[in-house]
Amino acid sequence: MVHLLMVEDDPTIRTPLLRALRERGHAVAAAHTAMGGLQTALDERPDLVVLDLGLPDLDGIELLRMLRAVSAVPVIIATARDDEAEIVRGLDAGADDYVVKPFTAAQLDARIRAVMRRGTNSREPAAATVVGELRIDPGTREASLAGTVLDLTPREFDLLHHLAGRAGQVVSKRELLTEVWRVPYGSADKTVDVHLSWLRRKLGESAQEPRYLHTVRGVGVRLAAPTDHV
Repeated sequence: MVHLLMVEDDPTIRTPLLRALRERGHAVAAAHTAMGGLQTALDERPDLVVLDLGLPDLDGIELLRMLRAVSAVPVIIATARDDEAEIVRGLDAGADDYVVKPFTAAQLDARIRAVMRRGTNSREPAAATVVGELRIDPGTREASLAGTVLDLTPREFDLLHHLAGRAGQVVSKRELLTEVWRVPYGSADKTVDVHLSWLRRKLGESAQEPRYLHTVRGVGVRLAAPTDHV
């Protein structure tokens, strides 16, 4: 099942498309403004975004540039703008495809499947990362400690996976906000702290008695196997 986000302000277009795409087996969220679409993309991390350009609060191209600053999610522009210069502008801004209204749900579905195939074919399966007795498998999105699968939320898994990819290095909270939460700016350090606390609990440790997650005060956090920490 492909998880889609449709950013379209016209309900006469949005409503029937949502129904038709869901009937074709997609899970679809919707937003009718650019900023609402950006927030939904950051919160839900869809597999693909269908983006109208004529949005009420911000031009769709600007939203596309904002998305590209924080995410590589595939984007299909779906708009009434059919002049060549506009199509080139959209593709240069980072769109993966461009479809001109009016179009049928079947045509859009075919475009979605084609874009998703290109993305699948260009990616090799990611290998599992092992740090001590901790194993993180991005393919299955499972993490285990000493052979026991950890009950992690999607965000906790993403946090652990990012730290494991930088094992032995101190990772700043700002980097975690940018790479894990996909927040392009801001300093919601408490969000990181809370999730690190939950993650420590599931790893059977605490900030006072760390085993894998070591806080470097004023700098960030480091993931390391117990035998690596001195």
